[in-house]
Amino acid sequence: MLRAKTPAARRPKKPLARSAGVLALAVASLAVTAPPAQAGLLGGLLGTVGGLVQTTVGVVSTALDTTTGLIGGADWGYAPTTTTLGQAADAVGADTMWARGYTGKGVGVALIDTGVVPVQGLTSGNVVNGPDLSFDSQSPSPNLDAFGHGTHMAGIIAGNDGTNSGFHGIAPDATLLSVKVGASDGGVDVSQTIAAIDWVVQHRNDPDLNIRVLNLSFGTDGTQATTLDPLTHAVENAWRAGIVVVVSGGNGGTTRPSVDNPARDPYVVTVGADDIHATPASSLDDTVPTFSTRGSSSRRVDVVAPGQSIASLRDPGSYIDSEYPGAVVGSRYFKGSGTSQATAVVSGAAALLLQQRPQLSPDDVKRLLTTTAQPLPSADSAGRGAGLLNVAAAGLAPRPYAAQTAPRSSGLGTLEGARGTNHVGDNGVDLVGEQDIFGQRWVPAVWAPASSAGTAWIDGTWNSNDWTGGCWCGESWTTLTWSSRSWSSRSWSDIDWSSRSWSSRSWSSRSWSDGTWSSRSWSSRSWSGSTWSAAPGG
Repeated sequence: MLRAKTPAARRPKKPLARSAGVLALAVASLAVTAPPAQAGLLGGLLGTVGGLVQTTVGVVSTALDTTTGLIGGADWGYAPTTTTLGQAADAVGADTMWARGYTGKGVGVALIDTGVVPVQGLTSGNVVNGPDLSFDSQSPSPNLDAFGHGTHMAGIIAGNDGTNSGFHGIAPDATLLSVKVGASDGGVDVSQTIAAIDWVVQHRNDPDLNIRVLNLSFGTDGTQATTLDPLTHAVENAWRAGIVVVVSGGNGGTTRPSVDNPARDPYVVTVGADDIHATPASSLDDTVPTFSTRGSSSRRVDVVAPGQSIASLRDPGSYIDSEYPGAVVGSRYFKGSGTSQATAVVSGAAALLLQQRPQLSPDDVKRLLTTTAQPLPSADSAGRGAGLLNVAAAGLAPRPYAAQTAPRSSGLGTLEGARGTNHVGDNGVDLVGEQDIFGQRWVPAVWAPASSAGTAWIDGTWNSNDWTGGCWCGESWTTLTWSSRSWSSRSWSDIDWSSRSWSSRSWSSRSWSDGTWSSRSWSSRSWSGSTWSAAPGG
């Protein structure tokens, strides 16, 4: 299927004139072969890195990087080993939506991830810091992304240089709410993520937020029935609250028997990756990369979006930045492949659609995205879902008044089932069983109805423990920040995760004293960032 590029005269003139922003003609000189990014979310750390990765958080550059052979104009500087956000926007019809006047303005997208740093492209005033629920929350710089994944996703969703020729995400005027759960080395437990989803649902209508989209670029290998799983219960509660939940299918390729959890849930929009092969105006040659999870006959991805070698904002000094130098493009950008990136593209597109028609329900949005997707004749049927996202076509289709009727989750299953094999640990000891990160007993019969009612949080308390502050009264680089709360008075001496006391671990001086959190069983699919490499195919 061919789709003509938007004529230059129809492209938005201010502030959204598209720019490649990350084009490197000499990118081959940067090529390396990197191993899969061991990026763990919902229960693991990348490697066995302890402490905080020191991150440069200042603005990196005030101008586009011309040292990489940046090209603007009609050809957008296509390069075979880099997919720019300009190309991605062109491929999915976001540029056409911009020309129609829709940039995501007034729509909030919640990003539950590793945080966001104030690099150029994320300082135009559209980023809001929600609570930091990560293990880094007691550090001197809570909310900031020391891992790098969240910043990369934020750039794809709502990056905005604020200039005609600058960098732009898919929905550059959307409000990006960052809720941090991933620590400096990627570690997070499923209980932290469920808490974050509950927080987003409860605060979705806070002043100036209007959260209508939730981006979850992660997953576990848990296979607990979706009708029981607490993680699927949490995302379904967000869905019923009017939030379109967009989830990465995972990077297990054909090795995984199913898409990841919570992408397995029937209500959410589950996303796979597409390789546009540097021809964004045509989907005839598009293929599904080998890493994108195919799922099973009972649940496959709903749609695919560009997810091969996507160049987005770099987080200098972050873990992935340090571990994968070959993925750096110029000075401002970083490239990665995975269903994470594809998910961020779909989240931005959903924001465009919801700005155009705020009355659309999540079921409506899902039906529109799946029924208007572009066919992919060269892609395998197991991995392509309904096809390549085409938000421009979705914007023209009539409202379907859709209603999904799949069995709902009760949330009465186990935390351990939601984790699957993915755990955080310390010195070889995993957090396992029916307890959260504080060792608080998990009682699904108490939590599930509170989550459904949107009352799981009471001020800064969740599951009977203080996790965060209770107001929009914090101070940070953003204009609006949820207050933090010190855990320094709380000792872990009363916690026994796995026949081992944590008496030697306590929160002190707003940092985790001698904490060495390790990845226990995480693989490249977990943060859904398959590779971080500038090499061809990466």
